[in-house]
Amino acid sequence: MRFQFLAIASSMAIGVVSVPKATAQIPFFPQLQAPSSVSNDSNDRVVSGWIYLDGRRLFQIAASKTNFPERSEDIQKKLEKISQNYFKSPANTVVKVEVRKVNELPVIYVNGQYLMTITSEDAGLRQVDIWTSANQVAESLQEDLQEAKQERQTQSLIDQGKIAAGTGVAMVIISLGLYGWQRRSQKDLEHSIASQPQRELFNYPKPADQAITTQLNQRQQQHLQEAKRRLFQLGQAGIWGGGSFFILGLFPYTRGFQVAILTAAQFPLRLGVVCLATYVAIRLSYALIDRFASTLISSGAFLTPESSERLQLRVSTFSGVTKSITTVIWVGVGFLIALVSLGIDIVPLLAGASLVGVALSLASQSLIKDAINGFLIILEDQYALGDVINVGDVGGLVENLNLRMTQLRDSEGRLITIPNSEIKVVANLSSRWSRADLTIPIAYQADIEKTLKLIESIGFEMDKDPQWQRQILETPQVLGIDQFGDRGLIIRVWIKTQPLKQWDVAREFRRRLKVALDKAGISISVPQQAIWVNDEQLLNFQGNGKAN
Repeated sequence: MRFQFLAIASSMAIGVVSVPKATAQIPFFPQLQAPSSVSNDSNDRVVSGWIYLDGRRLFQIAASKTNFPERSEDIQKKLEKISQNYFKSPANTVVKVEVRKVNELPVIYVNGQYLMTITSEDAGLRQVDIWTSANQVAESLQEDLQEAKQERQTQSLIDQGKIAAGTGVAMVIISLGLYGWQRRSQKDLEHSIASQPQRELFNYPKPADQAITTQLNQRQQQHLQEAKRRLFQLGQAGIWGGGSFFILGLFPYTRGFQVAILTAAQFPLRLGVVCLATYVAIRLSYALIDRFASTLISSGAFLTPESSERLQLRVSTFSGVTKSITTVIWVGVGFLIALVSLGIDIVPLLAGASLVGVALSLASQSLIKDAINGFLIILEDQYALGDVINVGDVGGLVENLNLRMTQLRDSEGRLITIPNSEIKVVANLSSRWSRADLTIPIAYQADIEKTLKLIESIGFEMDKDPQWQRQILETPQVLGIDQFGDRGLIIRVWIKTQPLKQWDVAREFRRRLKVALDKAGISISVPQQAIWVNDEQLLNFQGNGKAN
């Protein structure tokens, strides 16, 4: 996998590292800006910019903000006209660039045609005097014009065409190779999953640490595969984009498109790269978190017989909360990097954000309490995702848990959201183990000894049943007669079960008990009431009525 990442990174560097001499002067992202300012005045400030020939930078000029566009356009048009005349001349013609003195200022002429006057602002860009600056511009201009004329010769175009054809073939070969590499990587992952023992893929009984480790490893592979897939896509984009950009720079007639493309696409491209890099970083962080959790579980550092069944819920909770925090951090870092890539100074923004943060912290103390209480809930393992809890008058299955809130799904399907700061006392019905607490009413006329033995036998049989023995942790305990009630004798039974299995076990126990009681002729009592009359007159009246 390390070599795959290196191959992808190298393919992405084609358009940057293999830039020929002709394109080495093309302005790249940090340089493609509007005319840069030299002074800080509003309209009279001095700005600078480049003069281009065939998409290649020649020299910089400077002027006030109001005069710069007109001066730049005028010089650019004159240079284009002069260069076109020169390119139409015979091949052995030598360009003549002169620096003349007009009105005490150096003026540049090309083949006897006026091009521009060097000003003090121009000289200020190079930090030299105006005459030295004029000579530097003249020397550079003469070399560039001669090189541009040479590039338009037939033999030079043929040579560049060969390089372009070779580059195109290399792009196709590298792209197909990268695509094949991606397919093989995906097939290897699918084969590794398919080759796992069947008990790893289905819900057969297996140790809790092994099941969780397998699940974490699968998640880690999925995150790595997603990150690799995005990097492969970025590599393909780098191959075709960089190769096409390279080919455009080989010919003087198409090199100008480089500047246009970079000028138009620099900001979207920067944002796209930052977003993709942030997404890949998040995926890699997810894989690292799963790997770290899997290593801890495999080492047995936090695994005890009492906590083995608790691991799955705790790992899911810690993993989910850690990934949420990691996502927020990476998104924040990506946002700041995006601002920097757009040329925005983030120092004042961070200073303002700190003040806003202080104000928000004072105004939203409840959120801070939620976060602190949520952190303690997770740290102390008061409950986790998948637990069934009661908080005050509400209760249900924990569907979502983060630092701010807890969401429960009750028996009627309602989603209940509780801020963590409001959770003072919580009853966890599924932490480590659960218990089915059964109260069985039996008629007073029933043989109580026979009934108790029958209930014990049903619990023993159910504990030995392969379908239920894994869900029942201990042999059911018949506690005896719990009370004399208006419904009859109340017999209490406790059954210790796996977390969240108490309701399933209780339903099956009641079903078996009803069938057994019916076969034994023992009736389940119904509410009954006896009335005692002690009034002698009423008794005598009833006696006389019977006599008559």
